[in-house]
Amino acid sequence: MLYDVVEIQKILPHRYPFLLVDRITALEKGVSIEGYKNVSISEPIFQGHFPDHPIYPGVMIIEGMAQAGGVLAFQSSNTEDQAEMENKVVYFMSIDKAKFRSPVTPGDQLVYKLKVLKQRGAIWQLDAKAYVDEKLVAEAELKAMIVDK
Repeated sequence: MLYDVVEIQKILPHRYPFLLVDRITALEKGVSIEGYKNVSISEPIFQGHFPDHPIYPGVMIIEGMAQAGGVLAFQSSNTEDQAEMENKVVYFMSIDKAKFRSPVTPGDQLVYKLKVLKQRGAIWQLDAKAYVDEKLVAEAELKAMIVDK
């Protein structure tokens, strides 16, 4: 384990119920990141999606991958000035080639695996994949930018 949820909250501005990364297990600065989210029936999203047939929404999987990508971008930043990084936030710019391959249900552990496709200045382009039990359940190309708050 590299970062638990408390450490992730020091990096990302997201909080319950919208913090969608529980742990970061691998990170190679400027190259890749791996982390996970434990999907629980107690999450508020399941009250409406769907009460009698709970399915974790694809948009939440994409957001979780984007949050993992935000951790990668922040931790890969060249600045050592913590105060400067606290005044930055990652904005999601685009989602391309999104595919949902299999439903995710309560009790699953979503494993996010992202690789840097391109990085130029503050802009990051990432290949993002989500797995459950090593089976690909979702994928997309994500683009994000680190900006001032």
